[in-house]
Amino acid sequence: MKNDKNDRFVRIAENRTNKIINMIRLLGNCANKSAYDYSDEQVRKIFSAIDKELKGTKAKFADNDEDKFSLN
Repeated sequence: MKNDKNDRFVRIAENRTNKIINMIRLLGNCANKSAYDYSDEQVRKIFSAIDKELKGTKAKFADNDEDKFSLN
């Protein structure tokens, strides 16, 4: 059963990670100044939002025992 869960995780995580990487590459295409007009502030907001989501998702994978109270 554990192996089934790991196999499912690997399959889904690889698929979703590859989709995210491809979307980031597509976003990079927007950097073409001859095709698009954007401000530094807009770029900052884009990457701030991406960084925030990435940190939140990364935290879900971390062991967050530090939030739990214990007398030991």
